[in-house]
Amino acid sequence: MAVLPVNDSASFDDDGRPKRTGTFWTASAHIITAVIGSGVLSLAWAIAQLGWIAGPSVMLLFAFIGYYTSCLLADCYRSGDPVNGKRNQTYMHAVRSLLGETQMVACGVMQYINMIGIMIGYTIASSISMMAIKRSNCFHSSGGKNPCHISSNPFMLSFGVVEIILSQIPNFDQIWWLSTVAAIMSFTYSTIGLSLGVAQVAENGSFKGTLSGISVGTITQTEKIWRSFQALGDIAFAYSFAIVLIEVQDTIRCPPSEAKTMKKAIGFSIALTTIFYVLCGSMGYAAFGNTAPGNLLTGFGFYNPFWLLDIANVAIVIHLIGAYQVFSQPVYAFVEKKVAQAWPDSMIITKEYKLSFFSSRSYNINLFRLVWRTLFVCFTTIVSMLLPFFNDIVGIIGALQFWPMTVYFPVQMYIVQKKVPKWSVKWICIQTMSMGCLLVSLAAAVGSINGVMLDLKVYKPFKTMY
Repeated sequence: MAVLPVNDSASFDDDGRPKRTGTFWTASAHIITAVIGSGVLSLAWAIAQLGWIAGPSVMLLFAFIGYYTSCLLADCYRSGDPVNGKRNQTYMHAVRSLLGETQMVACGVMQYINMIGIMIGYTIASSISMMAIKRSNCFHSSGGKNPCHISSNPFMLSFGVVEIILSQIPNFDQIWWLSTVAAIMSFTYSTIGLSLGVAQVAENGSFKGTLSGISVGTITQTEKIWRSFQALGDIAFAYSFAIVLIEVQDTIRCPPSEAKTMKKAIGFSIALTTIFYVLCGSMGYAAFGNTAPGNLLTGFGFYNPFWLLDIANVAIVIHLIGAYQVFSQPVYAFVEKKVAQAWPDSMIITKEYKLSFFSSRSYNINLFRLVWRTLFVCFTTIVSMLLPFFNDIVGIIGALQFWPMTVYFPVQMYIVQKKVPKWSVKWICIQTMSMGCLLVSLAAAVGSINGVMLDLKVYKPFKTMY
C-alpha cells in the first residue's frame, strides 16, 4: 500500500468547487431513497385508522403538497437569477440569504436534530428487519412452537459497523451509486409487500376494511382520535424530504439550470412513490382490514412464504444502509466545514491522503474525517440501543419539523425570492396551505407524545428483546 499525493482537479464550478456531476437520475435516486422508507409498509395501518375514503385521499393531498413546496424550495437554490445567481449550497444557506440570520439558526437546529433522529430511527428499523428474518426462520423451523425471543443489540452493532465503513465516502456527490442501489431495494420490498397483499385479498375472496376505518367500540373514542392524528402524521411525513433537498440539488451539474433538473426529479420521484404508497397501503388494508399490522413484513402480517419475507427484509436493511448515508452526509459536511474554518492550518483536519491498494484502486483518507465520523456512528448506535422506542420520539421530531422545514421555510423564501405581493390571491392560497399543514403537524405531535408516554410506562434501558 502506498501513500500518494492528491492531485487537484482542473475543472471547477462558479463557486470554486469541483465540477458537479449529478443528473436527473442521480437526483431522483437520492430523493426516492430519502422519501421511500420502510414506513411505506405501515401505510396499511394508517389507512386502517382513517378508512377507505380519508386514507387514500390524504395520501394524494400530501403528495401534491410535497411536490408543490419542494418545487418552491428548488427555486431558492440560487439567489436572484435562477441560472447565474449565487449558489446556496445547503438549506441553511438558502434560509440565511433570503430570510436572515435568526431564521437560519432556527432552521439549522431543526434540520440537524431531525437528521440525527432519522439516522437513529433507521438503525432501530434495520435491526427490526434483521430480527424479523431470524424470527421467521426460527418460527418455520420450530413449527411455531418456539417464541423465538431475540435481542436487537447485535443487529444494531452490525448495522453500525457497516455505516462506519460507508461513512468514509468523502461527500454526498460520491454516494450516487449507494442511493441507486437503495432506491432499487425500496421498490423491491414495496413490490413484495404489494404482491403479498394482492395474494391475501385473492385468498380472502373480498376486500376488507370500512369507509371510516377502525370503529369506536373496537377502540375507545380517545384512542380513535390519537390514532387518527398519528396516521395523519405518518402520511404527511412520508413525503417529507425537504431537509436534504438543497443538498441533493447542490450535486446537480449545470446547464441546464439546477432548478429545472431538480423539479423534473421531484415530479418523477413523488409520482412514482405515490403510486407505490397508494397501492401498498390500499392492498395491505384490503388484505387485513382494521387489523392491519404496523408493518406488513416485520409485524408478521404475513408468515409465508418465509423465504420471500426474508428477501423483503434484506432489501429493507440494504435500503436503510443507503438512506442513513443520504441523511448523514449533510451532517458530516456541516461539521467538517466548520472545523476546517476554525483550524485551516491543521494537517489532521485538512490533509487528504490517497491510499493505493494493489496499484489498481485508490481512496482519499482524511484523519479527522475517519475519527469523527466513526465516533458519530457509534453515538447513533448507542442511542438506538439505549432507547428502543426512539421511533416514537422521531415521530415527535418529525411532527415538529414537518411544518417549518417542508412548508413554512419554502413558502416564505419563495415569497421573498419571487416578490409575491402581500394579500394577493397567490399569497393568500400558499399561506392558507401553510396554516393547514401547521395544524396537521401539531395534531401529529400530540399523537406521538401520547405514544411516548405509553412507552415510558414499560421502559428499561437497553431492553431490546422481542
